[in-house]
Amino acid sequence: MALIPINVTVNGTRFERAVEPRRLLADFLREDLDLKATHIGCEHGVCGACTVLVAGEAVRSCLTFAVQADGCEVRTADGLAQAGKLSPLQQAFWEKHGLQCGYCTSGMMMVASELLERNARPTKAEIEEAVSSNLCRCTGYYNIVESVQRAVELMQEGAK
Repeated sequence: MALIPINVTVNGTRFERAVEPRRLLADFLREDLDLKATHIGCEHGVCGACTVLVAGEAVRSCLTFAVQADGCEVRTADGLAQAGKLSPLQQAFWEKHGLQCGYCTSGMMMVASELLERNARPTKAEIEEAVSSNLCRCTGYYNIVESVQRAVELMQEGAK
């Protein structure tokens, strides 16, 4: 099978690679780029553990081909921390216990990132709506919602 060259910027770093046309974005991120925060759960696009942002939009990387990200900016949970410091969202998940087993956490943080980039002060209902697209079998979502609410507070404090 012929390889297709792609150029993709992942978490601020540009990569040029040749991939098989059917190479999934999740596999490209995890195996080719060694970015392990993107989890592969159901492999059917249902659970959301594999959620990443492509050109600012949340996508299921288990259903997206790497070639579809050609020329795009891709953001994963691996890139949330900056200069070794937790992002406000990561800090909030830690403070509010927004994770238990941690499997869904990276996907949850990426859908929350998308929400917070579009709406710096979402309501509880808007947060619940955003995170409902991803499955969590451990937390019951309560602490996840509280974590996103806390992230809003931390972001506002940081903006002062």
